[in-house]
Amino acid sequence: MRIVLGVGGGIAAYKVASLLRLFTEAGHDVTVIPTDAATRFVGVATWEALSGHPVSNSVFDEVHTVNHVRLGHEAELIVVAPATADLLARAATGQANDLLTNTLLMAGGPVLMAPAMHTEMWRHPATQANVETLRSRGITVLEPATGRLTGADSGPGRLPEPAAIFASSLALAGAPAVPNSPDLPASEPGSPAASGAGPLAGLTVTISAGGTREPLDPVRFLGNRSSGKQGVALAVAARAAGARVRLLAAHMDVPAPDGVELVEVETALELRKAALHAAADSDVIIMAAAVADFRPADVSGTKIKKRDDAADPVISLVRNPDILRELVEVRDAASRNQLIVGFAAETGDADGDVLEYAAAKLRRKACDLLVVNQVGKDRVFGQDSNDVVILARSGSEPQQASGSKSDVAAAVIDRISAELSRLVPPA
Repeated sequence: MRIVLGVGGGIAAYKVASLLRLFTEAGHDVTVIPTDAATRFVGVATWEALSGHPVSNSVFDEVHTVNHVRLGHEAELIVVAPATADLLARAATGQANDLLTNTLLMAGGPVLMAPAMHTEMWRHPATQANVETLRSRGITVLEPATGRLTGADSGPGRLPEPAAIFASSLALAGAPAVPNSPDLPASEPGSPAASGAGPLAGLTVTISAGGTREPLDPVRFLGNRSSGKQGVALAVAARAAGARVRLLAAHMDVPAPDGVELVEVETALELRKAALHAAADSDVIIMAAAVADFRPADVSGTKIKKRDDAADPVISLVRNPDILRELVEVRDAASRNQLIVGFAAETGDADGDVLEYAAAKLRRKACDLLVVNQVGKDRVFGQDSNDVVILARSGSEPQQASGSKSDVAAAVIDRISAELSRLVPPA
């Protein structure tokens, strides 16, 4: 596989030499493009010796090959590590002021970026906005590791280990890893980590996203405020974990990510049909879509007119099917080894708080996990951040996750991976 390895200007650049060796020893053809700042940490000679190719970051080298266009066109995978705050910002804003950013703009295949920076820089709203922008365009941006940083500080912002980046990169590209590479972390034989393809490798994950729309007439509909951002973030996180991802997309304000199977739906009934069909070959189902509880009993074939000589229309509603509960019933009847995750958008009132209503919903739905968030004006719907509590049918302690919707998605996928490991007996 032809890989472009971009190297950002951070102290973690020294680790990327190990990542390059993993790629080349697995038989891949790697062209390294360091930024000018990166060459102040690791010299060009190192990258040339390890890759076997000339190394440059100038758009004026090899002009006769139209290098700034060719590299992006030919690359089957682009990996950027470390992706510094500056590099993330330049990529998100479409800058093309060196060979690496030109190549990113020309990319036709999957792109993975592994950030590394100080904790405050990673958490800064500008960086988080840039990460959200890149992820919304289908670029996989890994979560940085938590640990010792430059100096005495510690926290999120550490570059993931080269073996983890290697595994995520090959899973994203759909390429097999070398099973006995000495630099891969040890794990149980036959596990996804042992194959180097991520914790959800070999699994099919179906995710619903967005909000359903129930037509009143050819013009109007009953809908909700869901943007689809959380569902898309979940799809990106599941894809990065090595899963085959199917996205059941109702109305969304953001595009579906690349590298997933897209099934578009509009109404709750269409979503039910798609979900039941998808369940037949799904190992994990995540119902993150905001599904209308009711639909109009009658749909007018023509636009409902507002006339002074006519009474105001009365709209009768009927219940939509409980898709989540039905999926659980179908699974249990078929004795499938399948993990089902629901989402609950709740508000509290005089009779109970959000978690009380959510716990009751978990008992009714009988899904394995329920991701709960409190909704309201300027909360959750359409926002770039989220604050959730993950409840488990097993009765284990509730788990809280907050931050960007990508942060929450990563936490949910990690929890799903942990639940799956409990379901599968050791070899």
